[in-house]
Amino acid sequence: MKVRIGIGSLPLASGPGPGPELAELIEELETHGVDSLWLADTASAPTIDPIVGIAFAAGRTSSLKLGTGVLVLPGRNPALVAAQLASLAALAPRRILPAFGVRSVASAERDLFPAPDGARAALFNESLAVVRRLLTEDRVTHHGRFFHLDDASVAPLPPQPLDLWLGGRAPAGLQRIGRLADGWLGSVVTPAEAEDARSQIQQAAAEAGREIEEDHYGTNITVIPPGTTDAAAAAALARVARRRPDIDPALLVPHGWAAARDHVRRFVAVGLTKFVVRPAVPVVSWRGFLDRFTAELTGLETELST
Repeated sequence: MKVRIGIGSLPLASGPGPGPELAELIEELETHGVDSLWLADTASAPTIDPIVGIAFAAGRTSSLKLGTGVLVLPGRNPALVAAQLASLAALAPRRILPAFGVRSVASAERDLFPAPDGARAALFNESLAVVRRLLTEDRVTHHGRFFHLDDASVAPLPPQPLDLWLGGRAPAGLQRIGRLADGWLGSVVTPAEAEDARSQIQQAAAEAGREIEEDHYGTNITVIPPGTTDAAAAAALARVARRRPDIDPALLVPHGWAAARDHVRRFVAVGLTKFVVRPAVPVVSWRGFLDRFTAELTGLETELST
């Protein structure tokens, strides 16, 4: 199993912001040989829309993989999402990594992704089915609860089916991943919770007569870089605590590169192999940040792969 470690933007905390900052990050990621870039779906934050950002990055790079981390699917037209992904896959073959979520992390943004009362999960499930069919079938006729398509298509179809990953950590979400998805990208979880989530996903997949590849389990890791002020570190931990008030945020957010290495190793020990590292604070210089990231973390890709 291959361990891979990419870079992501942290919703509502650190960019990459518009224009030159994103261009600098993309250039530095390619120069440093980083595996992947993951852009968050945060419409109200001063960050770049993930689909727009991925298209921008695809045109400026040749090897960098590009993921959505994660794209809120309910509230979007799944046929248009499928068309966007098909176009991206044509522009950057084998480099597009779509991951979807049920709702926005930011409560203030949830009205931007409307769903009928009590039906968000059902809407998500049907949307995902429509996206998958359109990305794998020449013509699609679908008449469901929310969407109706007659002989619909997107072109060009990806030469190889795109793996569709999902986020989430609630039991219902983990069951959904086992039944419908190709991989899991967790967030704000401990290694022990990730191990349990992986087990639940595998069981749900087996019950559905499916199998998820062994190396299709991963998580986001927010890292407080060395040199971060105490106030900025406290603010970062407070943001995480609002999402996980049930657990000490220091158990979820490693402080410094040595702690980040240990954190990755603990996740690998329980079966995770894909990681998105997100800086907990705004980055002043992406070149400087990535110099340390590659020196401190990318060696783990070789060390821990089996």
